[in-house]
Amino acid sequence: MSAFEWNPEAYLAQMLDEIPGYEELQAEVAAATEGLNATTVLELGTGTGETALRVLAQHPDARWTGIDSSEAMLARARERLPDADLRRARLEDPLPSGPFDLVISVLAVHHLDGEAKRNLFTRVAQVSDNFVLGDVVVPEDPQDAKIEIDWEYDLPSSVPDQLQWLQAAGFDANASYVRPDLAVFRCRRPG
Repeated sequence: MSAFEWNPEAYLAQMLDEIPGYEELQAEVAAATEGLNATTVLELGTGTGETALRVLAQHPDARWTGIDSSEAMLARARERLPDADLRRARLEDPLPSGPFDLVISVLAVHHLDGEAKRNLFTRVAQVSDNFVLGDVVVPEDPQDAKIEIDWEYDLPSSVPDQLQWLQAAGFDANASYVRPDLAVFRCRRPG
């Protein structure tokens, strides 16, 4: 990943401007956690805490652990999530030791190339039986892409590729589209 640094004060407005379907994606990710006994949660790419607040509204007793590569974003998230264990780390770094009832990530994994995604999915399966991922994807029809991708910092993959990598990691995975270039993956390890 590059050294790009988000501005926590402008983050939400920027997401709403640059990601058509952002609110729908967040709602779908939170809905995908319904019915899970999520008392311990690991979030990959906590940002300013937008996703955490939505998921915690459904799982108010959950102990939240989050990682993000930006100290500025984590500082804002700490204000909003004072009881969370928030750590500066990259997605490529070793994950906090689990187990976790749920691992969740929104709009972070698309910054990894395919091999790094495969590696991350394997590491997620080692710390949790449940993974919910909401992210930018390569649409089936390239003309359906509305989200601007720079192919340097943004490296989305297709839904079929990611489903294959998730299954290779040991998950039963399915995906639903929020838009042609945004999808939510629901992943459970059998047994």
